[in-house]
Amino acid sequence: MSKTIIITGAGDGLGRALARRFARDGETVILLGRTLSKLEAVAAELGEGHLALQCDVGDPDSVRAAFAQIAARYPKVDVLINNAAIYEPFTLAEVRDDQIQSSLAINVAGPIYCAREALPLLRGGGHIINVSSESVAIKMAMLWLYAGGKAGLELMSDMWGRELAADDVRVTVVQAGQMMDETKTGTNWPMDVAMRFMQDNAKIGLNPRERPITHYDSVTDAFRAVIDMPADLHIGTVALTARRR
Repeated sequence: MSKTIIITGAGDGLGRALARRFARDGETVILLGRTLSKLEAVAAELGEGHLALQCDVGDPDSVRAAFAQIAARYPKVDVLINNAAIYEPFTLAEVRDDQIQSSLAINVAGPIYCAREALPLLRGGGHIINVSSESVAIKMAMLWLYAGGKAGLELMSDMWGRELAADDVRVTVVQAGQMMDETKTGTNWPMDVAMRFMQDNAKIGLNPRERPITHYDSVTDAFRAVIDMPADLHIGTVALTARRR
């Protein structure tokens, strides 16, 4: 039976790759993101039967509005993938108020807002998948707020899984490594910031340029496997890292 899957951050990157994969598999995809034109382009590519909705996951009113539209059309949803996230490097001494606020709003509060609004649609067999990052374990220099937010998301996910068991809602963390596709050719960070990022990581023995990178499409296989787990099995955390071939 076809599943209905909500994906945040679906206009680009991993979110777009997941939308393409699940649509190809015959699932119904609901694409959420801040830039409606990107979402509509992906939805048009996927064909009829899918839904694109503008939604800023860091804004609770925007999330409520989007999920009200979803509930009006879909009385039951099978999967919520909290994929939307932002990251940029900075030190504690230089981080701006807006950077702190936007990172916490999108990376930490966003999954909470979306899971809360999706819960009535997920009860009775739904699945929440929260996308985390290998940066939690690697602890790269200047990415402490991004990694810290993802670490918090992992802890919350574990506790949600226990809390939502009575509602028959499973919660899984997919911890992903570096990913890229043909549209991602480099960073959009300012040159001086990118240089300091490389230098500060070199000081602690890390060279981001030497770390392997996997393709977004390869990562979608793991999400497919998680969603297809039998009802009597549960995966709490899946840790994915790129490997050289």
